[in-house]
Amino acid sequence: MTALAQRATTCSWYRITDPVWQGGIEEIQAGLPASVLSPVWQMILLGNGSPTRLLQLLTQSAIAVEVLAIDPIGQDHDFAPPEVNLIATPRVRRQICLKAAKTDENLVYAVSWWQEDDYGYFLPQPHLPVGTNLQNQRLELFRDLRGIYHGSCPELANIFSEQIVDQLYWGRHYLLWHGGRPITLIYEIFNPAIAKYFS
Repeated sequence: MTALAQRATTCSWYRITDPVWQGGIEEIQAGLPASVLSPVWQMILLGNGSPTRLLQLLTQSAIAVEVLAIDPIGQDHDFAPPEVNLIATPRVRRQICLKAAKTDENLVYAVSWWQEDDYGYFLPQPHLPVGTNLQNQRLELFRDLRGIYHGSCPELANIFSEQIVDQLYWGRHYLLWHGGRPITLIYEIFNPAIAKYFS
């Protein structure tokens, strides 16, 4: 198999595959039954606020970024949600973990797709969270939630230090808009251990 063919069939980032439940814009706007997702998890997953700020308040810890990879992907669709087509090419893919600085615990795995020039402009400090970069520049944005998922991603067991191989995770994807246009598509998967901070 050629390198190009291999790239076309291999996903180079972590995602929830074969979700046991998923929803789109209608489910996000209506909210989920508490039997499917607790109210606190709904505030985290379905709210349009900054995930970094929510995690900081929950954990009472500064939130740090571990950059896992930054890769130019050109015009590749990259197995991303369909909204990636709203991000102009050539594109850059950034993979990170959001960590509680106090405990060094990985809380969220996140992937984002950017047009190459936008990446340098909106993320001048790529070792900081997206929201922090935008806030430092006093840039207003709109978080446009598009999808939510519940399912497995065995590769995340090591990142989240999970002992349960078949752990189910909640994830979501959304666009960030600035100046009337989408500047990035973000896909996030949350560590179930965050629930210990709820009480």
